[in-house]
Amino acid sequence: MNDFDQNNNDTVVTITDSAITEIKRLATKEKEETLYLRLGVAAGGCSGMSYSMGFDSEMTENDFNISIQDVSVVIDKKAAPFLKGTVLDYKGGMLGGGFAFENPNAKRSCGCGTSFSC
Repeated sequence: MNDFDQNNNDTVVTITDSAITEIKRLATKEKEETLYLRLGVAAGGCSGMSYSMGFDSEMTENDFNISIQDVSVVIDKKAAPFLKGTVLDYKGGMLGGGFAFENPNAKRSCGCGTSFSC
């Protein structure tokens, strides 16, 4: 994971139009004036690492801040190499749906799609 270019943070993640629409819909329910979509990874999950995603009202000096279609996305610099090239998508459906990470760095993923290994 050493090939990450910290000066070119705009290519860390791509968010599909359907995911942007859902993120904006969910953000309208939040009470914070300044709101970031925080994407990350953490140790754990059935494949070794799991994705994290949620809203945050604060950004730190250890974060990249990327604006994607008027959504301010923050990613911790340590997590960025694991997410480089990842596409965040949203699929709705009558029996459920949800956000899905398509990560080209994942050598193995679990069946539920929320964890991976590199």
